[in-house]
Amino acid sequence: MEGRIPLLGEKFPTLEVQTTHGKIKLPDHFAGKWFVLFSHPADFTPVCTTEFVAFQKRYEKFKELNTELIGLSIDQVFSHIKWVEWIKEKLGVEIKFPIIADDLGKVASALGLIHPNKGTNTVRAVFVVDPNGIIRAILYYPQELGRNVDEILRMIKGFQVADKHGVAIPHNWPENELVGDHVIVPPASDEETAKERLEKAKAGEIECFDWWFCHKKVE
Repeated sequence: MEGRIPLLGEKFPTLEVQTTHGKIKLPDHFAGKWFVLFSHPADFTPVCTTEFVAFQKRYEKFKELNTELIGLSIDQVFSHIKWVEWIKEKLGVEIKFPIIADDLGKVASALGLIHPNKGTNTVRAVFVVDPNGIIRAILYYPQELGRNVDEILRMIKGFQVADKHGVAIPHNWPENELVGDHVIVPPASDEETAKERLEKAKAGEIECFDWWFCHKKVE
């Protein structure tokens, strides 16, 4: 696994990591929960600081979705601790989730987070992992572009709705231009199912633009 970016649908690599909250074994530590692992290039940098504040300010919203957060960079644990102290003292925000200290780069290497043309720092990556330890989404951002934490929250909500109802999630859900807060019913794979879809649409059970594009409201 070393040096290769894990793929969607794969089990998150088994890693024992040192964090600001002590040693943690991934993904076992978060068994039964979703978790978001996000890497940042370095402590005491402006863009990373804005991201950490954003994650912390939405931490309770993540928790409401049975989701935990864990950060990572190639810094020593004392650097993380001092940076967290600085954020609390100067910005009035207490970072309550753990941060992985990866000063030897082993974790970053296992997750494919070091890109040769970006120096030796970790890129801004996001791994969304489900309660079974399966990687459901991977996002990569360049060092110069900060992430949108609200989009990561939306992804978690979308995955949970998709898993519960067996549906797909449209663009910018729940504020899609075509279907609003509805979700997409999986396309019919045979003629009989296509016919059933149109009958359900006539009965008001679902709404369809055509047999292959149906949508519905879920709670």
